[in-house]
Amino acid sequence: MTSTPSAAVPPPSPTVEDSWARIDAWLSEHAPVSRALLRPPASPGEIAEAEQRLGVAFHPELVASLRCHDGVELSEGAPVFALNGPFAGVADIVTNALFLRSVGEDVEDLYDDNDENEEGEEGEEGEDDHELNTYWRHEWLLITHGVVWDAQDGLFLTCRAGDDYGRIGRYFNEDAASFTDWASLSAALSAFADALERRLPVSGQVPLAFDGTLVWEQATPTVKTDPTSLLGLAARMPEPEPDPVRPRPKPKPKPPKNGLYATLTSAKPREPEPRQPDLVFAEGVTAEELLLRAGVVQPETIRVRTHAQAERSAAGLWAASRPLVRAGRCGDWGFLMQGAGTKQLTRPEVLRRLARDTRIVALTKQDREARLTVYADGIPYAQGAHDRLVSSPREDFIRLPDGTHVQAIGVDPWPGSTAAYVDLVAALRGGFGIDFDHDALERALDESLPSGLVLPVLEDIPEWSCRPISQLRHFDLGALVERTPAPRLRAAMATQLRRLAAETGLDTFPEIPRTLDAVDLGDIPELVEDGTLDLRMRTLVAEAAAARPALEPSWRRDRNAPEFPATRDDFQAWQLRADAADALRRFLQLPLPVAAAGIVHHRLSDDWRGELAEDLAAQ
Repeated sequence: MTSTPSAAVPPPSPTVEDSWARIDAWLSEHAPVSRALLRPPASPGEIAEAEQRLGVAFHPELVASLRCHDGVELSEGAPVFALNGPFAGVADIVTNALFLRSVGEDVEDLYDDNDENEEGEEGEEGEDDHELNTYWRHEWLLITHGVVWDAQDGLFLTCRAGDDYGRIGRYFNEDAASFTDWASLSAALSAFADALERRLPVSGQVPLAFDGTLVWEQATPTVKTDPTSLLGLAARMPEPEPDPVRPRPKPKPKPPKNGLYATLTSAKPREPEPRQPDLVFAEGVTAEELLLRAGVVQPETIRVRTHAQAERSAAGLWAASRPLVRAGRCGDWGFLMQGAGTKQLTRPEVLRRLARDTRIVALTKQDREARLTVYADGIPYAQGAHDRLVSSPREDFIRLPDGTHVQAIGVDPWPGSTAAYVDLVAALRGGFGIDFDHDALERALDESLPSGLVLPVLEDIPEWSCRPISQLRHFDLGALVERTPAPRLRAAMATQLRRLAAETGLDTFPEIPRTLDAVDLGDIPELVEDGTLDLRMRTLVAEAAAARPALEPSWRRDRNAPEFPATRDDFQAWQLRADAADALRRFLQLPLPVAAAGIVHHRLSDDWRGELAEDLAAQ
């Protein structure tokens, strides 16, 4: 006689007490400093007093948790639950609940109205179905301190009778609350214990033990090995030809928005938008030299183009988000012109290059601002005495006497800066001896001039980021720098750079291993302008910029635009390589303590602390 096997009985879910016992055991073995900061159990009297003060009966699992530990001591090294922060004790739960209730009083009426509407449609059960339809419920209790260890965020437990009784939610800085995947506090504590014992990620972070404390690190990301090179694709694409000139259609009025905005139109034909490109004049410099100084280092992109052709070419995939500049000659002055793409002629890094061994005058226009800047021998001239800046108000929005806002279509929104640009062009001859006026500008716009795609020069390292950092990623970098001899620290950081290059794929470019080999031999290679290493770093930045549109949602793109040939993974891979190259650049150019911070900041391995300890010990 064959017996029918019975259905497998699932194992019982871990209790709160079981999970806390596992957490205690792991902390005692691996992070005793953090274990010592767990408070002893709360007494039944303390819990009962808190319930009476708040007018809420604590959920049995919360009572069980508090009877294991009354939260944690809020000091350095406290055991935290990933980004959810440390668990709160009885006194903290009371304080935070009273605070959030007081904040929620201002928005209570709004949510009460919603509850009444839903209850009228669905009855009393509908209210339970919409537990989150409120700012802060009386029966919600914040049970963790969140990232910043106060009542601005954290996990909450709902003690409100209904289908969601005992569920764990997440609250963040006065934003809408939401439920987590943990159906109960026991489930959350079980996940905490599992993460410690098996090094599992929680909210993208994994737990580690370091110097006797529990720390959480961002899980090591997977970096795409061979990301799509949009610059490579662009090199194989034909440059778009200009569209035939067609009359511009008369714009249609935009409809009012919510009754608050209207649109005024004029019977006059719409005036074409003024063409006011950014201009830089350089005394005694040829057009060809100006293109090179601006960053046009790819000869295959150089050809003659009109302003309209340059704008069209710069907007397509052929340019791969690289700017396009045009160059010409006007008497003793060469000039550069840019009307599309990421602005280059306003950047101090570019202006310094253009003004090397000469004098330049830059005239730029951006919305409300028209600006004239003078450089000489690579630095701002006469402490800016000749600079001019005009900032004008926007004038296409009008407020009517009844309070309605209207927008006039077909007018210049920034007439003040437009007029200022015209005035500054007219003043070039008298102020600097540049034989250039508005008619010359119009001719230069329509004329075919030598032009090319810019490989943008590296940005200046911001001054604020050149200061030593003591604490970084919950690591005392300042103490490490202070106690470690400079040669030993430099060698260890060079090894860290190799690790960073390997985990990001930066070491696949030959210039990087060659540079790191030289560093190992005690040399500090110079980052030469337009040298192979400089060009590689600039190319990586350009690849990341070209792939950045992959981050935008599809609804933001033009419906008729071709499918974008890169993904978020492509962008991430290029950006991580560009960041790693920046860490190398800082190592070559900045003091060691500052450079070390950049390297540590960009390491991807979640075990970077242990690897750093190994590298220091090996020296």
